[in-house]
Amino acid sequence: MGKVEILNQFEQIKALADPRRLEILRLLMAGPASLTQLGVRLEQHPARIRHHMQKLENAGLVEINEITVTSGVTEKFYRACAGAYLIHQMVMPRDNQRQTIIFSGSHDLAIEQLSLALGTHINLLSLPVGSLDGLVALRQGFCHIAGSHLLDADGEYNTPYVRHLLPDRNPSLVTLAYREQGLILAPGNPKGIHELSDLARADVSFVNRQSGSGTRLWLDARLKELGISSNQINGYAKIVNTHTETAQTIHSGQADAGIGLQAAAQNFGLGFIPLFNERYDLTLMQDQSEFLAPLLNHLQSRDCRNDMARLSGYDTTHTGEQITL
Repeated sequence: MGKVEILNQFEQIKALADPRRLEILRLLMAGPASLTQLGVRLEQHPARIRHHMQKLENAGLVEINEITVTSGVTEKFYRACAGAYLIHQMVMPRDNQRQTIIFSGSHDLAIEQLSLALGTHINLLSLPVGSLDGLVALRQGFCHIAGSHLLDADGEYNTPYVRHLLPDRNPSLVTLAYREQGLILAPGNPKGIHELSDLARADVSFVNRQSGSGTRLWLDARLKELGISSNQINGYAKIVNTHTETAQTIHSGQADAGIGLQAAAQNFGLGFIPLFNERYDLTLMQDQSEFLAPLLNHLQSRDCRNDMARLSGYDTTHTGEQITL
């Protein structure tokens, strides 16, 4: 039987702070692989994989499983040192002048704005892990507030997922904003991409969001409706964790298209084709309402709405409203 190892050493946790190393470790938990095999899976040159592998090996997270010699070529196969890892310690800053609030969930540009606006008296720290993992982190006590934009099969945002993941808790939902998402494209749209089905074209390269993110779940549902297999999309396995990273990847010419926020596209001077408007909510435990009151009160302020309205594609009409569960 495989084992779950608890990580509590700083160097191990630091090694996993890089999402690329975390993905390598996840793949090696599933089974041994060589640098070449990992490079194919992650669409990276083996030399780049080797750099991350050395970090993981030095941290004691991976080890050599087997060394083979084929036609004079030596190849090392690596495996994870455990079947899964648990990081169960949260180190908080000690600051008598500012309250620290940990946010986890789906990446959002308005959350970044909030962090700046509240910075004089609130230290708002963000961990963008995707909508689903954010709610799981909230349940496990790894954050104070979670952000999500999860659409269920009946067309309802977030509440079904909160009810399912927190059935024995007393959660509260507050709307942050409605946001416009769509296809982010290179300036001038040189590939002539006009709709979602164009992502399946052989001449189009794509950059995807991580599994568990609301954007990824929306995409997978639409591809299923269109009868498009993920194997038909060049770059489906090329993963980034934020809307900003999506825009950066396209801006640098490493992909032709991605799905993300209109505001992220505008920030990088990229093209944008709207696909859907969504509700983004914040989930918190009601027993934390008093602790989170400064942040929640700011959401009700005119300054907050004015700041958020400057983000392209954001609608603040319902900002601060509580959602009935």
